[in-house]
Amino acid sequence: MRQLGELEAEIMDRLWTWGRPATAREIRDDLNRKRPIAYSTVKTVAEILFGKGMLTREKDGRAWLYTAACTRQRYTAARMADALEGSPDPAGALLSFVEQISADEVQALRSALRAARRRSGS
Repeated sequence: MRQLGELEAEIMDRLWTWGRPATAREIRDDLNRKRPIAYSTVKTVAEILFGKGMLTREKDGRAWLYTAACTRQRYTAARMADALEGSPDPAGALLSFVEQISADEVQALRSALRAARRRSGS
């Protein structure tokens, strides 16, 4: 899964945070709190995200309601998998990653590994 561009990430972040469908106008209005951005720009990027399969859309009157097609967690996991697949030394990359994360994140990783083992019956 390709890394999101800056505006793509901002749009996805809002939809993930809100946990509900939103129009391009709602997203633009929220983005305008930090910086000015045109409705047409947000609409175009939302359409690009739809084309990439990151968003679904449903007609609501004359507007489209956009919804995140995957969770933030699934997107992050796909990016991590891409990084490992692109590494000539996945074990080394994982070791470097673990050396850089906090103790709480290490504990979360251990919990995730235990849960994955339970699910797979290993």
